[in-house]
Amino acid sequence: MDLLDKYKKAWENQPEEANKLSAVEIYKMAQSKSSSIVKWIFIIGLLEFVVLNSLYFLIDMDEAYAEYEKMGLESFIFYSQIIAYIILFYFLWMFYMNYKRISAVDSTRKLMTKIIKTRKTVRNYVLFNLGYMVLIMFTVTIASINLKFDDLNTKQILLIILLTIIVTALILGLLWLFYQLLYGILLKKLNRNYKELAKLDSKN
Repeated sequence: MDLLDKYKKAWENQPEEANKLSAVEIYKMAQSKSSSIVKWIFIIGLLEFVVLNSLYFLIDMDEAYAEYEKMGLESFIFYSQIIAYIILFYFLWMFYMNYKRISAVDSTRKLMTKIIKTRKTVRNYVLFNLGYMVLIMFTVTIASINLKFDDLNTKQILLIILLTIIVTALILGLLWLFYQLLYGILLKKLNRNYKELAKLDSKN
């Protein structure tokens, strides 16, 4: 049981007149906790973006783009990355704005609405990252098959597709666990705050 739960339990056992004052204090505590959680979501998203993009320094990008050029994917990779960066910057901006808005709300219902919006933003962010990874992997696989199509028989093509599906599923699973570790714990705490605010709002 955390501090907010203890505070809420003590509040429920107080006389009605005292409850009115304590409800404001409980709301402020829930708002502070929610603001802190959303701030960490923004910080983690920012760190994730920096760390993942730092991997480019460990990869020979000239060689990678040479391979993309052979497969005829140079333009696709270039423009898809631009679009991906725009969308990622949008999500990071939304993470920041969610933090600022939660810090400034002045009512229980507004805070509950902001919590729901934050959860949706994180969910859409995770789905976009997973979807983009799937798009790149399958596009590269199809282009690779097309490039070597004359040298491959039907069995080899089917094997490549099967291996791609298996590898993609494994990577998706690992990424999902990664995101659950990064954001799942924070979202559970945020959801707990939402439920406490809902109970508080129902008593007012």
